[in-house]
Amino acid sequence: MSEAAVPPGRTVYPRILLKLSGDTLGRPGETGISVASVELIALQIQNIVKTGAQLAIVIGGGNILRGRALAASPHINQATAHYMGMLATVMNGLALHDALESVGVPTRLQSAIRMEGVAEPFIRRRCVRHLQKGRVVILSGGTGSPFVTTDTAAALRAREIDASVLLKATRVDGIYSDDPEKNPHAVRYSEITYQDFLAQGLGVMDAQAVHHCKEHNLPIVVFNFKRPGNIERVIAGERIGTRVVSPAQLTESQPDVTTG
Repeated sequence: MSEAAVPPGRTVYPRILLKLSGDTLGRPGETGISVASVELIALQIQNIVKTGAQLAIVIGGGNILRGRALAASPHINQATAHYMGMLATVMNGLALHDALESVGVPTRLQSAIRMEGVAEPFIRRRCVRHLQKGRVVILSGGTGSPFVTTDTAAALRAREIDASVLLKATRVDGIYSDDPEKNPHAVRYSEITYQDFLAQGLGVMDAQAVHHCKEHNLPIVVFNFKRPGNIERVIAGERIGTRVVSPAQLTESQPDVTTG
C-alpha cells in the first residue's frame, strides 16, 4: 500500500518519535504551562495511539526556562543553566503524563537525569518494552548531559529505539527558505534533503540533530501541530509540512516547493 493510499486512522510509521517544543505546552508569548494547551496535545496524541503506532515523545522546556538564555549570565555556569533547562522538561513531562492518563492513554515518564521518585530512569530496553506493550513513553531530561539541544536528544533517542520517523511538531507549517515573517518571498519546501537543509543553514532544527538522522536515513517531518487533524494526516503519510530525507527517499526527482 502506498503512503497516499493509507486510510484515515492508520499509520505508515510503526514506531514514532514525536519532538514537542516546550512552547507547544504554553500560550504564545507567555511562559509557563497552559492547561488548555496540554489537554489539546493529549487528545491529539490519543489519536496517534488509536492508529496502533508505538509512540515516544521528547519534550522541550522552553516555555518554563531557556537554558541558553540563562547561560548568558556571568553569574551562572553554562552547564548549570543547561541542567536547569533539562529539569524544566521533566516538569512538562509530568503535566503531559497526567493529561494523557486522564484520557485513557497508558503512559510512562522517563528521565535521563535520575529522579526515581518522579520518573523512571531512561533505559533503552525498558523504553522499547513499554512501547511494545502499547504505552506512550515521554522522554524528559534531554540526554542527561549539558550542551545538547532537545532536537539532538530527540534524534539520538529516535536512533536508540529504532523509530521509523522523527516528527517535529511546531507552530509553523514546515521549513521555509527564509523567515516568512521577515521575507514575503520565502518559499516552503514540501521535501528537502538532509544535505540541502544543512547547506542552506536552515534554522528550524538543530544541525547536529539533522546530521544524526542523515547518518541513519531517518526521515524527519516538520509540521504544524496546532492545526486540527494534521497529526492524523502526517502519520497516514499525507504530504503535510516538510519532509527531510535522503535523495533516494525523495518522492519526486526534485523537492516540491510551495510558496509561503
